[in-house]
Amino acid sequence: MNKVKRLITGLLLLAFTAVVQAGALSDYLENKLVDALLRGQAYTMPVTVYVALATSTGSDAACGTEVTGGSYARVAVTSSLANWAGTQSAGSTAASSGTGGTTSNNAAITFPAPTASWGLVTEYCVFDASTSGNLLWRTALTTPKTINNGDAAPSFAAGAATLQLDN
Repeated sequence: MNKVKRLITGLLLLAFTAVVQAGALSDYLENKLVDALLRGQAYTMPVTVYVALATSTGSDAACGTEVTGGSYARVAVTSSLANWAGTQSAGSTAASSGTGGTTSNNAAITFPAPTASWGLVTEYCVFDASTSGNLLWRTALTTPKTINNGDAAPSFAAGAATLQLDN
């Protein structure tokens, strides 16, 4: 019975419960980190990052085709230990340690409910601005998800949006 309850709970979360464990840093962020670490150039880390959804696969240079219309908006997540796990397991508020270079969201990342069809979402991207801005990271979904008009608000459950440096 407990397995059935967990299955039903998982299905009710609706969308993005499993993502690829590794992602790709953008060319922009790779260059900023190299410049900061090895060339003594200042780089101001974003205080807030913005999670976006895309309907095509992007590259290190650009996110795929970002969803537009139908009440879609990027979701702001403040950069903090409270919002991003220090290890791959959700709920950790300690700084990163170990050898994995992995983090995941500590709380659900929930998008607005769609008022139009958004299409087949295949990846999510992380930016440093609510619109436009610089791509920082992108990660493919393990299972793409079609989001239609009237669906419940799509959400990454705690621990489902995983980002890894060492891939």
